[in-house]
Amino acid sequence: MSTIRVSDEVKERLRDLKRDDETFNDLLDRLSRSEKDVEAIAESLSEIGGDDFGERTREAHEELNESLERRTE
Repeated sequence: MSTIRVSDEVKERLRDLKRDDETFNDLLDRLSRSEKDVEAIAESLSEIGGDDFGERTREAHEELNESLERRTE
């Protein structure tokens, strides 16, 4: 186990992003997943949800990224 020092301001922003059932470790794990992970999931789900499901998932992912970027500005 490691300790990561962050400012109080960063900790507050992380706390705002954290889900009720998540630890900070869970949050950082979720936020640090690569886009390749998300794309792989989207591709596998498109097989289940139809031809445009993967595209809709990618669009939702892009919208989420843009939203998170605006939040940190």
